[in-house]
Amino acid sequence: MPSVEEVIRAERDKRMLQQRQAVADNMKGVKKRIAVMSGKGGVGKTMVTVNIAALLAEKHKVGLFDADIDCPNVGKFLGMTEKAKISADNRITPAEKHGMKIVSMAFLHESESQATIWRGPIISNAILQLMEKTNWGELDYLFADMPPGTSDAALTMMQLIGIDAAIIVSTPQSAAIADARRAISMCRHMGAPVLGIVENMSGFFGKRVEEIAKEEGIPFLGSIELRKDIAELSDLGLLPVRESAEARAVFEQIVSNFPEEYRVK
Repeated sequence: MPSVEEVIRAERDKRMLQQRQAVADNMKGVKKRIAVMSGKGGVGKTMVTVNIAALLAEKHKVGLFDADIDCPNVGKFLGMTEKAKISADNRITPAEKHGMKIVSMAFLHESESQATIWRGPIISNAILQLMEKTNWGELDYLFADMPPGTSDAALTMMQLIGIDAAIIVSTPQSAAIADARRAISMCRHMGAPVLGIVENMSGFFGKRVEEIAKEEGIPFLGSIELRKDIAELSDLGLLPVRESAEARAVFEQIVSNFPEEYRVK
């Protein structure tokens, strides 16, 4: 006769399989699922995510999922006023901007200052429900802007939703690099390939992130200098990749460095 612990574990595993299948069925039209991660907050991960996604959206079908449940900022970086729509049967129609389908927890907040005060399991469940209930349709790429760290949200994306690869974003400071290594380590532990690493706010510490890429054996996608135009445009909800020729060239170089297996023809 199985023990109580074995019964609980079996029920948990059964629910996990059911959730995974429900998400897989809903996302069968998505070709590439890419998580953008950083071990540390404040490295410009959201800025990098929205600009890469917007550049690819010029030629591909792109979705953007704001998985940072606590601090959802994708809409702010895109200057969005439109929100996703929820039908009577709780299906979600994404908002659209710059040719992208976008879903964010911020769309469910009454105000920009409203806090999401949830424990980890509730956050994971929210991510699952958003992914399962959203009408993503046919997409070449779905980018997930992940919260900092390597805990609940990242585990949910890797275990239950599944990602094809992760992009790591880091600044050149020692603390950010150390945390980026942790994110890389998590991806390896979970069997999620690292598509590459991007250095943001470069220019003051040498090519430290590029050196880390070589040490870790992952592609170095490129550097984004600490630039006034990128900061100002982002604060205004405008995309540097659309508004600045110099910034666009930087992101075009980053995308051109994607390994061949992560390109959608």
